[in-house]
Amino acid sequence: MKLEKNKVLFVGFMLFSMFFGAGNLIFPPFLGQNAGNLTLPSVIGFLITAVILPVLAVIVVVQTGGLEIVTARVGKRFSVVFTVLLYLAIGPGLAIPRAASVPFEMSIAPYLPNNTGTLWWMIGYSVVFFIISAWISLNPNKLVDRLGTVLTPLLIILIVFLFIAFAINGEKSVAAAQSAYSHTPFIKGFCEGYLTMDAIAGLVFAPVVVKAFIGKNITDKKESLKYSSTAGILAGCILAVIYLMLTYMGMQSSGVYETGANGAVALRQIVYQLFGEAGAFVLAAIFALACLTTCVGLITSVSEYFSGLTGATYKSMVWIVTAFSLVVSNYGLTTILNISVPVLNAIYPSVSVIIVMGLFDRYIKNPFIYPVTIGATAVISVIYALEGFVPLGVLSTMCSKLPLYTHGFGWLSVTVVAFIVAFALGKVKKSS
Repeated sequence: MKLEKNKVLFVGFMLFSMFFGAGNLIFPPFLGQNAGNLTLPSVIGFLITAVILPVLAVIVVVQTGGLEIVTARVGKRFSVVFTVLLYLAIGPGLAIPRAASVPFEMSIAPYLPNNTGTLWWMIGYSVVFFIISAWISLNPNKLVDRLGTVLTPLLIILIVFLFIAFAINGEKSVAAAQSAYSHTPFIKGFCEGYLTMDAIAGLVFAPVVVKAFIGKNITDKKESLKYSSTAGILAGCILAVIYLMLTYMGMQSSGVYETGANGAVALRQIVYQLFGEAGAFVLAAIFALACLTTCVGLITSVSEYFSGLTGATYKSMVWIVTAFSLVVSNYGLTTILNISVPVLNAIYPSVSVIIVMGLFDRYIKNPFIYPVTIGATAVISVIYALEGFVPLGVLSTMCSKLPLYTHGFGWLSVTVVAFIVAFALGKVKKSS
């Protein structure tokens, strides 16, 4: 069955809107502001983990038939534990609360009256935000209509409007690269892409994309892969363009403003310079739309997964996920971001390796490849993430000798060696 182009376009818009949330808005301008004159290699690294890997993740899940099928190549217990961790991280544990708290703390809290306690304002805002998110999520079959045809085009228009206004009237001056960007801009940009969490999101969102096409009577696996890949590539292209716009604004303003605590500060500075106090409403609209669409996509995906895992109804799981996310979001953005960095350092390398290997899954017949390679990657990544919290003594000393370990890339050499060892084990077993 041939599908009309506009229907594929709307599914691509839906996927983009599900990807594009809080982190996607605040990390690119922050990268540009810190990378300054070395923004080009930094943004190339960023686009690999924030655009290419998420698109490949969607393709891998559709091609192999599901995230659980790919991870089961490592082991059944690993599959269950790892998949649950991914859904908790991308759902009520980190991503959903972050998406809810960012618009408040960056677009509402700064404009509250002086000496006003923000706690009750945050609670009131988050209750309204999550009620709207849950209402849209209760009918996942209408996601394409609600996200793809209405919210996403409006979000893109607002961001493009902001970019054009900055290109014409914004104050511009490019500063020298700061901190790690001045030494290893590509690697730093690559690692910053982790924070978007979109490679994990791609693994989680793929079933929603397939379901959207099933709703349009696309059930053949080859056709589903074809249309899902097209929608994924379209979403990735839109993401890349938006990222480049936001990074450009951060880079060009790097010599104008002092570097803030995060990218939202950079955006707020730019918007204030362009539109004055009225710019707060433009920024609030952009943040609210981006975060709402992402929350809806995440609540839908996570609720469907845990509904299937536990046997609970989809609707009851929507309210459970929403309520848990509501509680976590009120701990504040700073707390959520502090937790997310080590968690992502622990799981993102394994996600990256699973995606790459999943692309070649049909050619991997060696039974040792998946468990040895991904197991080694997971171990070294967890060690790196734990070092900031627990003294590991000799283990830390040994790991620190790995190439690029201090930059968070120690897992790369370990992964390559583990793959070679697994390949050799497979050959030995086959010959014996």
